[in-house]
Amino acid sequence: MRPQLTYCLAINVNKGLVFASDSRTNAGVDYVATYSKMTTFVFPQNRSIVLLTSGSLATSQAVINTIKTDLNNPDAEFSLLKGNYLHELAKYIGQLSQREQKLHAEAMEKSKSNSESSFIIGGQLAGQPCEIFLIYPQGNYISASAETPYLQIGENKYGKPILDRIIGATTSLEDAARCAIVSLDSTIRSNISVGPPIELAIHSNNVIEAPYRTSLNTNSVMYKSVQKHWNEGLKRAFNRLPRFEWEKALTK
Repeated sequence: MRPQLTYCLAINVNKGLVFASDSRTNAGVDYVATYSKMTTFVFPQNRSIVLLTSGSLATSQAVINTIKTDLNNPDAEFSLLKGNYLHELAKYIGQLSQREQKLHAEAMEKSKSNSESSFIIGGQLAGQPCEIFLIYPQGNYISASAETPYLQIGENKYGKPILDRIIGATTSLEDAARCAIVSLDSTIRSNISVGPPIELAIHSNNVIEAPYRTSLNTNSVMYKSVQKHWNEGLKRAFNRLPRFEWEKALTK
């Protein structure tokens, strides 16, 4: 089975939320597939939800399809509209993921395949704060903390350093969005399994409507400008690093 990797992140700052994801599902020298990893569910003045997915595309799509089916079924036991808290929605999605994995567990084991998926759900219910939760393949979940106000799924190691250095509760939404783009771009440069276009969504605190959403491909003016300025800035910073003692002696 080909690897099904991706990279998604969500950032929670005082002014709201930022979500970002790549769009590559399969990668190899002879095969590349592109799918959106970001789904929005918006009920104006009630709740605005963003869902990011990583892992098995089949499991992720099955979960999203069930979410949509439950929303259209007034007799459904639970749905994104019936939860009173965002953590209840995280629990619901974890249960859907576990159910789908168990449904195909025997066949997946025989084929030595992996049906696990991870999710990030975030958004805001009217009258409540903005929140983000990471849902593990096992169905359990965690929330972001004040000390680490971001969550990642998929190929996260290359994009983590910039988040640790820049993101804090007082970071502006615009800076958080730029940081998310740099985090995705750093991962894209280091891992072929992660690729553009980059999808970006921004939810402003207490604005319960569709988040601002855009897609950045390799030819996007914004994406190219962020790449250019970040690369040039890194080189300038590197060239200004302190000299070793023996270098100082050689310049005298």
